[in-house]
Amino acid sequence: MTGPPRDWDKELAEIDKVIAKQPVGGPKPPSAGAPAALPAPRSAPSAPPAVRGRAALGGWVRVLLGVAVAAGVTLAWPYRHSCGLPLYGYLAASAGVLLAGVWGAVASWKRRLGLAHVVSLLVILCGTGLLLKELLERTNYVRYPATWSCQ
Repeated sequence: MTGPPRDWDKELAEIDKVIAKQPVGGPKPPSAGAPAALPAPRSAPSAPPAVRGRAALGGWVRVLLGVAVAAGVTLAWPYRHSCGLPLYGYLAASAGVLLAGVWGAVASWKRRLGLAHVVSLLVILCGTGLLLKELLERTNYVRYPATWSCQ
């Protein structure tokens, strides 16, 4: 449906007249009988500043604890973990590395600590790698799979 052609110059001239009648300070507050005006547009929310001091130290402590757990399980695990109960303990410790990395990542994300967040993501990657190595060796992924239980 098309209507009669519109005269845009005339309509825009009327809008200019209405704008010209507005006071310099902006529109007046609505009176009791007048409809409410639209709220002023909000500016984009700004990111909160990075945390400093004690809160930042707490975030870094969590991340460094995850690094220490990852290093301990990866480099200095003192027991054989080829099968049986020692294997399940090692898998639990590897899952602990993963959880410590997630804990550090959440803490560093909330505190806006960029470098700490990257380090905690590396801890998560390390914990995932430790778990996957043991799981894939026992699920026929390799040519000579390892066993879950000792015989």
